[in-house]
Amino acid sequence: MDVKAIIIDDEPLAQNVIKIYANKIPNLLIEGSYNDAISAHPVLKENDIDLLFLDINMPKLSGTSFLRTLKNAPLVIFTTAYSEYAVEGFELNAIDYLKKPFSFERFCKAFYKAEELLQLKHASKNTVIINKPQSDFLFIKSNKKTYKVISDEILYIEGLGDYIKIHLTDKKIVANLSMKKILALLPENKFYRIHKSFIISLEKIVLVEGNMVVIGNNKLPIGNSYRQDFMQFVNTFLAD
Repeated sequence: MDVKAIIIDDEPLAQNVIKIYANKIPNLLIEGSYNDAISAHPVLKENDIDLLFLDINMPKLSGTSFLRTLKNAPLVIFTTAYSEYAVEGFELNAIDYLKKPFSFERFCKAFYKAEELLQLKHASKNTVIINKPQSDFLFIKSNKKTYKVISDEILYIEGLGDYIKIHLTDKKIVANLSMKKILALLPENKFYRIHKSFIISLEKIVLVEGNMVVIGNNKLPIGNSYRQDFMQFVNTFLAD
């Protein structure tokens, strides 16, 4: 499927890099590029745009502030030279976060994540089947296949708007399911929601550091509204 995208970035060089990379991907169509978010807003209202390459640090209106104003935002890949914005990007459910300068390989990785989600949205055939609440396993239907998901093999679950991505020890599964529903189906003593976009397996925690939880090689943010409850929970297990 073709993916229609626009670029919002106040740096012409950064715009050109994305255009060059996009030209190497046949089904990625750049519909326009803009120096600021205000100029791009009418285009988003009047056209069906699937993907937005959005810089964060821009004049007039920052990328993150602009995204908060959109009611029906397309999928977003943030592009910025400042790594300190990564947590905020997670808070806004961005598909990925590209730190400038980024390679074509890294660009492709971000695009394919967006493409995968768009394909599933267009298919609209994902459902979940479960034998009983709080089971040790789930049957998840995804992309015309039905997977048996063992709860002990789940590393964490990532929320992607109307979809979730289940990160397992050996694969990832995307399904049309809410975070609230999947959390209700999981064993409550094994999983904890630390962010509006992340549910983690307590058994898979490597360490907790500041506002981040490390699961394997992944650093996941702890949301402000979840931090107090989660840290109280962690403290109940601290050794004297």
